[in-house]
Amino acid sequence: MSDKPKDSPKKIVIFASGSGTNAENIIKYFQKNDQIEVVALLSNNRSAGALKKAHQLNVKALLFDREAFYESHEVLNVLKDIKPDLIVLAGFLWLLPSNIIRNFPNKIINIHPALLPNYGGKGMYGNRVHEAVIANSEKESGISIHYVNKEYDEGQIIFQKTLPISRQDTPESLAEKIHELEYRHFPEVIEDLLNNQQ
Repeated sequence: MSDKPKDSPKKIVIFASGSGTNAENIIKYFQKNDQIEVVALLSNNRSAGALKKAHQLNVKALLFDREAFYESHEVLNVLKDIKPDLIVLAGFLWLLPSNIIRNFPNKIINIHPALLPNYGGKGMYGNRVHEAVIANSEKESGISIHYVNKEYDEGQIIFQKTLPISRQDTPESLAEKIHELEYRHFPEVIEDLLNNQQ
């Protein structure tokens, strides 16, 4: 017997640590979709803009600490209650514990602001990535959407989109271009993954 009726919408849970611009974009994208909905946003950062944005968009927002995440099953149990079809990391900076990865195989994805496997790994996020890319005089950068495993940025890549870097680009201008790619492609990739789920 299936856990839910055939016609109920597929459920997304978002994890975010920061301003929440990607989370906001994803929530708004699916507000007009009756087959898929963002049901909760979880954050490890009390001052994360993502929590405020979720509240404003009528999405349940939950705050958790390191103990609830790593030393107990508190966050895992919340997820088990929700039964998400996809867990989306949108600017979430902690490594997921193995108990969550084990319970949601091939149902957790992340976006990274560079072309993995380059410029990934612990500590490589946000402007640190763009600064490294510019410092190395790279000719292109882009975004990578990948499944999450127990290592930072090492899960199977689902989607990549490249963009050229000009000699005039700074880490800040590159960040703006990367954000545009994220806003355009992340919700579409999420939608494709959910539509193709068995």
